[in-house]
Amino acid sequence: KNKKGYHNLIKLVSRAWTEGHYMRPRTDRNELEKYHEGLIVCSACLGGEIPKKIIQGQLIEAEEAIQWYKNLFGDDYYLELQRHEATVTNANHEAYPLQTIVNKQLVEYAQKYAVKLICTNDVHFVNEEHAEAHDRLICLSTGKDLDDPTRMLYTKQEWMKTCEEMNTIFADIPEALSNTLEICDKVEFYSIDNAPIMPTFVIPEEFGTEEEYRRKYSEQDLFDEFTCDENGNVVLEEADVQDRINQIGGYDKLHRIKLEADYLKKLTYEGSEKRYGNPLNKEIKERLDFELHVMKTMGFPGYFLIVNDIVAAARRMGVSVGPGRGSVAGSAVAYCLGITQIDPIKYDLLFERFLNPDRISLPDIDIDFDDDGRDDVLRWITEKYGKEKVAHIITYGTMAAKMSIKDVARVQKLPLSESERLTKFVPDKVADKKQNLSTFIEYVPELKAASISPDPVVRDTIKYARMLEGNVRNTGVHACGTIICRDDITD
Repeated sequence: KNKKGYHNLIKLVSRAWTEGHYMRPRTDRNELEKYHEGLIVCSACLGGEIPKKIIQGQLIEAEEAIQWYKNLFGDDYYLELQRHEATVTNANHEAYPLQTIVNKQLVEYAQKYAVKLICTNDVHFVNEEHAEAHDRLICLSTGKDLDDPTRMLYTKQEWMKTCEEMNTIFADIPEALSNTLEICDKVEFYSIDNAPIMPTFVIPEEFGTEEEYRRKYSEQDLFDEFTCDENGNVVLEEADVQDRINQIGGYDKLHRIKLEADYLKKLTYEGSEKRYGNPLNKEIKERLDFELHVMKTMGFPGYFLIVNDIVAAARRMGVSVGPGRGSVAGSAVAYCLGITQIDPIKYDLLFERFLNPDRISLPDIDIDFDDDGRDDVLRWITEKYGKEKVAHIITYGTMAAKMSIKDVARVQKLPLSESERLTKFVPDKVADKKQNLSTFIEYVPELKAASISPDPVVRDTIKYARMLEGNVRNTGVHACGTIICRDDITD
């Protein structure tokens, strides 16, 4: 219901996956006691703890659970009523009678333990007409055919029901309807947007510390520094500077950024002697000062220190590192640090392609490590920053046009030859149009004919493939994308 609750929910979900996973992610009462603040909790559907105990006849245990949740969450705990009465033949007709039994008991418990009732509806798809498409998606995820009598069935009532529909279903329990609105009113407005939070790069104490910089530089000193260009000339209005400072995290972060920027400057000029010799000519010095100033005022010096540290560690371990790829090759600072091996001044490469002061976004440094050494680099990163602060990135595999046709055709038992014939009509691209199945049907006569085919299996294949296109089919782990956080990822 508030930002504290949001962070506690993240904590619970993350720990359920990393520490409580057995067949599926799980949590327990000890975890809920630790992270209950700011959460609104409901008793859930038929799969929830209390409804399960009621169905199994364990009424004493059900009452004990209600009292435990009530004691922990107080008025933020609700008993949940659902009514999913199937109205079509090919649906789950067993759920509704069980819900009726559970609801009757929950109404009694609500009065006995002074717990408020709410009414809800499970939502697995948006609109009622999506029920059949969802049915086919379940077949795909469970590996079953549409005509398999043992397959999982939903009630096909699991769409996002309107206020009017919910009012009709629960007209006999008006307090459950009003209590649902009470939950909405409890939720506070909060934002989870943040400026980029960089991992803390450890700077040698003999160079300086954040505490020393806080004593040495006032907010006004920092404001003046961020108002000027690299030559000390005032180039920004006060309001623009204030916006820039807010974008990079406020005055609280500026002392840290200043410390990192000064250390980055030291490393850059040390590296410049190896790259360009000593003394530096005017053009190179101006270029380095300009780049360093842009990195500082955009709040990114820590990012370059971290990337430089990783690249240097890889080279120490004997891992092959690429010479530089993409727009980072336009940075003379990256060249002096050894992140890249291409001289942007010699080849007249533009730094502004890499970092633009008018667009605050994280710089994109593409680094190539050899396949055999990549795991060594990731292991080093994890050991340096801590396993609680490092994680791989998830990837989502979605159903593209051809895949959605093939998948729906398979569960509907459309002959393979016909499935392949249909997918061959899907073009790679339609110029100046959105690239999806709806567009392809409009522009490809054979697909348009299939969508209105007298054969219901062919027609339904196109119809439901169109609905399912773009849905997440599976998840995976990115081959090399990794997140490094300042704090524990579960925070």
